[in-house]
Amino acid sequence: MRTYTLDINCDLGESYGPYRTLMKSDEAILPLITSANIACGFHAGDPATMRLTVERAMKHQIAIGAHPGLPDLQGFGRRTMEITAREAYDMVVYQIGALEAFVRANGGRLHHVKPHGALYNMAAADIKLAEAIAEAVYQVQPELYLYGLAGSELIKAANRIGVRGVSEVFADRTYRSDGKLTPRSQHGALIEQPEAALAQVLRMVKYGKVITLDGAEVPIQADTVCIHGDGEHALTFAQTIRDMLEAEGVDVTAYKAK
Repeated sequence: MRTYTLDINCDLGESYGPYRTLMKSDEAILPLITSANIACGFHAGDPATMRLTVERAMKHQIAIGAHPGLPDLQGFGRRTMEITAREAYDMVVYQIGALEAFVRANGGRLHHVKPHGALYNMAAADIKLAEAIAEAVYQVQPELYLYGLAGSELIKAANRIGVRGVSEVFADRTYRSDGKLTPRSQHGALIEQPEAALAQVLRMVKYGKVITLDGAEVPIQADTVCIHGDGEHALTFAQTIRDMLEAEGVDVTAYKAK
C-alpha cells in the first residue's frame, strides 16, 4: 500500500515594531502546521519578532525556514521590483544569515528557505533570479531545502545547482493550464469554498494532478502545501485540512528527502 506524505507550511513572524496583530494568530496556528517560514526583516519582521517566532516554533517542534523577501515594508514584499541576479543573491544570503543566527542561538537547525511574495513569483519565472536564489542557499548551507512553486524555474534551478528543491502547492489558489497560479488580479484566482480547496489538496497529494481554472487536468508535484494563518477562517481551515489529510491516510510531517 502506497504511503502519502505532505508537509504543511505557513508564513509567520510577519509583525514588526509596534504592529503585533499577527502574533496571536501565529501562536494559534503553530500546532497545526509542520514547517514555518519566518520573515527575515525585509518585507516584514524585526529582530525581536524573529527571535520570538523561532522560540515558539521550536517549542512546538516545527521545522524552521527563512522567508526572505524584497526590501518593501510598505508593500509587504508583494510589489515587483527590478533587481539584478547579484542583488537577489545578496538579499537572500543576508536574510538567511539573520534568521539562521536566531535558530542557532536557540540550539536549533535551519530546515529550509522559501522566498516571499513578489520575490517568490519573480523567481518562479525568471531563470537568472531563480539561479541566484538557489546559489545563495547552496553557498550558505547546501543541505537546506528550497521551497518553490511546483514546476517553476526555482525548483529547476535548485536541482541544477545541487540544492534540494521542495515543490509547493496551494490549497486556496487556482491554477492555469501551464501549471502556474492564476494571478490574484484575475477573476477566479482564489478558491473561496473550503470543500473545493480540500478536494484540490487531496487530488494533488494522492493523484499528482490539479484541475485548472479552465477545467483541464495537469500533473503537479505536491511536497508541501502552503496555508495562510491570518485570514478570518484560517485556524478552522488549517485544522480541517490537517484532519482531512490524516483521515485519508496522509502522513502530515515536515518535508524530508526520501
